[in-house]
Amino acid sequence: MENRLFCVGWFPPALLLLLSLLFLSLPAPLSAAGRPPVADSCRFSTGLDRLEREGCGELLGMRVGLVTNLAARTRSGEAGYAMMLRHGVRLRWLMAPEHGFRVDVGAGKAAGGTLLGDSLRVHSLYGATKTPDLRLLRQVDIVVFDLQDVGVRCYTYLSTMKNVMLACRRTGTPFMVLDRPNPIAPLGRGGFMLEPSRASFVGAENVPFVHRMTLGELALLIRRRHAPELDLRVVTMQGWRRERFGDELPGFRFRSPSPNISDMETAVAYPATVLIEATAFSEGRGTSRPFLQFGAPFADGRALARTLNASGLQGVRFREASFTPSSGKWAGERCRGVRLSITDRSLFDPFATQVAILHALHSSYPRRLGIRSGFFDRLAGTDRLRLMLLSGETRASITAAAGRDREAFSPALLY
Repeated sequence: MENRLFCVGWFPPALLLLLSLLFLSLPAPLSAAGRPPVADSCRFSTGLDRLEREGCGELLGMRVGLVTNLAARTRSGEAGYAMMLRHGVRLRWLMAPEHGFRVDVGAGKAAGGTLLGDSLRVHSLYGATKTPDLRLLRQVDIVVFDLQDVGVRCYTYLSTMKNVMLACRRTGTPFMVLDRPNPIAPLGRGGFMLEPSRASFVGAENVPFVHRMTLGELALLIRRRHAPELDLRVVTMQGWRRERFGDELPGFRFRSPSPNISDMETAVAYPATVLIEATAFSEGRGTSRPFLQFGAPFADGRALARTLNASGLQGVRFREASFTPSSGKWAGERCRGVRLSITDRSLFDPFATQVAILHALHSSYPRRLGIRSGFFDRLAGTDRLRLMLLSGETRASITAAAGRDREAFSPALLY
């Protein structure tokens, strides 16, 4: 039986998990339009798919603002905003995060606004400002948020969501999340927690670096901590299991949420290699395999591969590689380094791999690693990783310290 859209509104946080379990046990009620819901032959549905099945009844008659991009699509491949318009939803405006509405703007580059058709304007949340104009929020009855995240704290869609939520709190505007899978949830939690002094747009909320939560769950956590008065509604997924990767969900297609994360292999590797951004080494941007290879003109790829393959990491192998980035660090220069291959995702530990890579780079090139301390610490959420690495702490002591750091973390879970 299909359970109705589960929306979290004014309920106290302590009741959320209990209520979700109770809703899952209820028989299927009528849809918002008073008709029996369409039979669901699919074993998995995103929040957007469930909204479509209900004919967008939760939104009809309301003035709606939508935060989204073209990676947010229905099971059939239709863009979320187009599906809503087709069902008669009154969209007043759209807002897009980093990488722009069309998901074609490089990391860190300002994404300008655009116009869809004659009157539907897309406002950028990654340009001169990263927070929504309160005047726009006052034009709508509800703000809907639908973006595909990748499950890593420094990925900026979490920061965008938090900024919009806090703005909605100021204007009293209800906020609805159409939930989507965390595609790397089976990897488990990893990395350090966020130190308040390191908070930034690449680290907006105190959660583990790899957190296992969906954006809907993170929204609950943000409301619990920062905006208890916010009218928050989460349209949950149906049939999602945290132990399944994004490409293991029936009928779900993982669509590239940003230009440099084009597939699941890259999404899985991303938390292991993203901190290389803050060093003198190229993380593979400007090539066909960003985050799956790294190197520099001065590096010895064969020696690095040998060191990393001897480090005892499970589920991953390294081989010598060379590449010439077309943009980013070392653009136009031949870089020597390694290419990593995930051989068994069930064994792969991204944080242990991250530490091993950084340890190998520092051991091999202590004077040329070129860590940009401010940026590195913002990505890592702490200075402890950098200081332990540079002081010669063992990999085991670093991963153990991060594990202790996460012990007190209390997530907000819906599934």
